[in-house]
Order: sequence, then C-alpha cells, then structure tokens
Amino acid sequence: MEESLLADVVAAALKAGADAAEAVGAERRALGINVRLGELEEVEREESRDLGVRVFVGQRQATVSGSDISAEARAKLIERAVAMARLAPEDPYGGLAPKDRLAQGPFADLDLYDPTEPTPESLEEVARIAEDAARAMPRITNSEGGSASNSSTHWRLVTSGGFSGVYRASGFSVGASVVAGDGEAMESGYDGRSTRYRADLPDAHAIGQEAGRRAAARLGARKIDSTTAAVIFENRSAMSLISPLIGAIAGPSIARGTSFLKDKLHQQIFAKGVNITDNPHKLRGLGSSPFDDEGVANRAWSLIEDGVLTTWIMNTSSAKQLGLETTGHASRGLAGAPGVSTTNLTLEPGTRTQAELMADAGQGLLITSMFGPSLNGNTGDWSVGCAGFWFEDGEMAYPVAEITVAGNLIDIYGRLIPGSDLEFRGSANSPSLLVDGLAIAGR
Repeated sequence: MEESLLADVVAAALKAGADAAEAVGAERRALGINVRLGELEEVEREESRDLGVRVFVGQRQATVSGSDISAEARAKLIERAVAMARLAPEDPYGGLAPKDRLAQGPFADLDLYDPTEPTPESLEEVARIAEDAARAMPRITNSEGGSASNSSTHWRLVTSGGFSGVYRASGFSVGASVVAGDGEAMESGYDGRSTRYRADLPDAHAIGQEAGRRAAARLGARKIDSTTAAVIFENRSAMSLISPLIGAIAGPSIARGTSFLKDKLHQQIFAKGVNITDNPHKLRGLGSSPFDDEGVANRAWSLIEDGVLTTWIMNTSSAKQLGLETTGHASRGLAGAPGVSTTNLTLEPGTRTQAELMADAGQGLLITSMFGPSLNGNTGDWSVGCAGFWFEDGEMAYPVAEITVAGNLIDIYGRLIPGSDLEFRGSANSPSLLVDGLAIAGR
C-alpha cells in the first residue's frame, strides 16, 4: 500500500480530532494447493488489501480496520475510529512509541522476499510428490493429503509521530499427512516445512517419506502405568515447553502481576550454560522484521543468558506501566492495540545428540507430540497430554499414547538439558530437551 495513502489517513485522523494516529496497510497474495489420494482436492487463492487505523484522543484510544480502501470508506473508518476513541476509557499508559526509539531508515535488508511465483500446476506437482512418497512408505493405508503453497505480504506503518516503514516478505511451504494401519489400529503422521525462499524448502519426496515413517512408527502404541521418569521433549515439540516462559516474561503479564516469574528478573532460572535468544534480524527468518509493530528499532536479545533471566519483553504500553523502556517486541494485526511477542526465538543447542540424551537417561519417555496444555500462570504448575516412545537402556522400546506429563515450570526449567539437534523449522526453535524425573500419568 502506498505511503502517501497511509499518510493521508493519518493526516485526516488528526484533522478529525485525533491527537495522535497511526495507519497500517497490509497486502497479501497467497495460493495453496491440496491433493488427496492422488487427486486434486482444493485450490485456495487469496488477494487482499486491508487498512488498520489506531487513533488517540488524549489518553483514550480506538482501533478500526477494513478491506475497502476507497476515499469514502477511509473517511468513514476515520470518523468511526475518532468517535470510538472519545467514548473509550482513559488508558494512562497509552500512546505512540517515543520518537527517540523509532527505527530510522534505510532499514536493513533481511532477505525476506523471494519474488518467485510458482504456477498452480507446479505447486500441485510438489504436493503430489510429497503425498505419493508418503503413501509409498510401509504400512501406510490412507492419506490426509499433500499440500504446497506460496504467499507474499507487503506491510507498511505510518504514524503521526514521524515514522514510516515498509517491508515485504514471502513464504513457501510443503507438507504431507498420512495414516498407517494395522488391523483396527490407525495412527497418523505429518511432516512439513515452511521457508522464506522456495529454494530453501527441503525435497518434497523426503518430506513425504518422513510423514510416512512417523505414522508407521506410532503403530502399536500402548498405555503405560503412572510413574516418575526422565522425559525428553523432541526438538519438533520442545518449544511447547518453552512458550509459557515467553508469556511469563511478557510486559503485560508482569504489569498485571499474573506471572510465575514476576520476581525472577536477573535470577538463575535455567542451569548454567542454557541460553535463549531472540533475533528479529535473522536473514530469511520466519519471524524477522526490520522494526517492531510500533515502528520501534528492534535488535537481538539474550533473554536467558547462562541460565539467567535478563529482561522482560515489552511494547510501549507495558514498558510505561513498569517504568521501563520498550524492548521492541510490539506485535499487532490490523485491529486491536499492540501486544507483545518474540521474533526468531532460539534455545541454543547443547553438545549431546538425542540418542546421547537417551543413553544418559537410560530409561524414560521421548515425547513427539503434545496437546491440551494446562498452565497456572501464577504458580507455573503445568501439565500436557502427550504421545511418544518409551525407551529402555537408551534404546527405543515401544510407542506410547494417552499419557500426561506434569510439573512446575520453575523446577522443570532449572533441570532442563538441551540437546544438539537444533533445526530451524519456524519462528521459535529448540533442540531436544531432557528433564530428569518428571511425573507421568498413565493408566
């Protein structure tokens, strides 16, 4: 969306009575293809142009958004936003980002945009290759489909505080999901990857084979007795153990006093040697951006350094409430005030492979999927349903299902040992994680 159009929206909002305003323009194009059992099942195409407006009248704010960007629609959007703001309750911590914290152009080129536009036929071929490879694996009896997609986004922010910034990003993905069968028993398996550049995608055939392998490996899953044992969280699902940490160190949670880590800043949370970083400027990163969603200059952070919690993550509002400065972690869509999120979150790898972690533990549970997590945000008490594999003498023994793992996250984080098998599969990534002596609820 053109800078001049957004600048006109901001100027019109000020003229309509706003004391401050910002406008966000987002354009998206996407094409997705799904095949199932060798037949084309779905073609989904999206083309959209959307506008979001946030205005302040004193300390009162409102946000509105719409997909009609004609002059008449924009005027109505602005009128509604200002009227809503006048009726909103005062927010003593509301406001645009401080001018001295705004990012200054020219912005770093983070190599986020691949102009390649695959044809529907080429995407269908990729989806077929992935599904065919998965269906050809031993013990596969059915398919939930193969998929391939590409997308591009164009995101621009203009504020009355003097900020104007834009960036483009692309995305490419391939995936397959199949079902393995043995008598009446059935298990599903999935594999897929997303990247900024098409050339960075793994081979579709290999993706399909891994989906088939994972499905077949789950056959014969059994329940186990409740016990206490070592638990290894596979790298693909390990971030589910770390994501509550991010919520607990987010400025809004700290300001509300609803975090189990609210008194832990600059304290040892993890064992020495554990490091968690967040880098918005990672080249081709799936969470990368040259500035945050308030236009604030962002940078890399070591959130956990040698096991020590070093900072809260904050946007402008939560930073004001805490008497601190924003860390450049504002995140927003077109509607609603900015929240807080990480960018490219990474738990840095250790030195032991997953097999070596199993050997170290001897006996225990390898978790490969998790669902239905439960968290008491005030205490850190956490539990999650999961499935995976029981291992004995450091070797895989049999698949297990219908089990729950539980513990207190402060205790879990303090005993966590990272493996060496870090893979960058999304915007938050971790190696496999070993935690000794967790409660496992089975039959």
